[in-house]
Amino acid sequence: MKDFVAELTWRGMIQDIMPETQEHLMEEMRAAYVGIDPTADSLHIGHLVSVMMLRHFQLSGHKPLALVGGATGMIGDPSGKSAERNLLDEATLRHNQESIKNQLSRFLDFDSNAPNAAVLVNNYDWMKEFSFLGFIRDVGKHITVNYMMAKDSVKKRLSSESSEGMSFTEFTYQLVQGYDFLHLYQNEKCTLQMGGSDQWGNITTGTELIRRIGGGKAYAMTCPLITKADGTKFGKTEGGNIWLDAERTSPYKFYQYWLNTSDEDAEKYIKIFTFLTKEEIDALIEEHKAAPHQRALQNKLAEEVTVMVHSKEDLEKAIKASSILFGKSTTEDLASLDEATLLQVFEGVPQTEITKADFEAAANVTDLLSEISNGIVFASKGEARRMIKGGGVSINKQKVGTADDEVNFDLLQGKYLLAQKGKKNYYLIAVLP
Repeated sequence: MKDFVAELTWRGMIQDIMPETQEHLMEEMRAAYVGIDPTADSLHIGHLVSVMMLRHFQLSGHKPLALVGGATGMIGDPSGKSAERNLLDEATLRHNQESIKNQLSRFLDFDSNAPNAAVLVNNYDWMKEFSFLGFIRDVGKHITVNYMMAKDSVKKRLSSESSEGMSFTEFTYQLVQGYDFLHLYQNEKCTLQMGGSDQWGNITTGTELIRRIGGGKAYAMTCPLITKADGTKFGKTEGGNIWLDAERTSPYKFYQYWLNTSDEDAEKYIKIFTFLTKEEIDALIEEHKAAPHQRALQNKLAEEVTVMVHSKEDLEKAIKASSILFGKSTTEDLASLDEATLLQVFEGVPQTEITKADFEAAANVTDLLSEISNGIVFASKGEARRMIKGGGVSINKQKVGTADDEVNFDLLQGKYLLAQKGKKNYYLIAVLP
């Protein structure tokens, strides 16, 4: 057995842990679970820490269980929330569950015949059999209201001035999650639950139910809630969450998110979000300190996470797309971008629209980049001629030779021209029918 707790400790991935957990895991193969509420049909990078914990658990020789909360997703967890969550119908939850399993398959081995192959479970499958009277009789009587009220997640909601209180539905959440642990303990020999540090109260309710009903002992472990050094929320941008689904967050934007982390955050994240060894990471940190401007940590972090979540091919495309804006690149590189990535790379640069008839009628490049493109590149023909003469203008990464050059450029994706003035000034011209 590999020492799972020691591995997570040096990576900074343990916040709270019950006594004797490490010894328990070193005795033989154990089963542990992490719960994921299927509130969307994709995970986002806020889920990645728990997923990485499960992956490390499997790599250490243990059996990981991923619990998709079909039942708890219908209730809404009060932990860390200031308002009640929207409830989802069963069809939506089932769709989300399948999508999430597909993503988890990139991290966990569900399909092998190994004794520690991962298992996906849905708590709706056992909770749907309960009647209300059955649940309060068989489970509720074992946990006092005093015990439930003492949990931080409950106390914070009840004492918050901005909160409207907590519904009975949400109040019972910790009992439902606690029963999940008991069910998995009895049916899957699961003795450990892991999650974010805001889940400690719910997880320990499970260990208490196992003690009182199951007559056994179970363990709890949480990871820290990931923060950013500048105080902004990890995993969020102005456009919202950073999703693992390429349709929601493109591999280019995903790569850029990690590439743009601060030095302080990169040093922390590379331990949590990659499987690089301690020796490899220590060497990278030293390399980075010797030449911070080369951003060795950020580059390696972005590469490792992009390949892990997407693919090597997606990483290469993201690097190529990044080099178009920030480094040397060719017309072929530019032409290889799909439309969505092209628009993301040049998001925020000045843009204009012209008709195909005007594009084809342009007498020369000077006309195109001044009057026909509505003056966004050059306000006048004279200004255009001077800069072209100085060699500082290109279209689609092809340098413009003279002010009288013909307009014979291929449109990117059949509809775009990229004009560049100097090293850093870009302009996107959409050519419409």
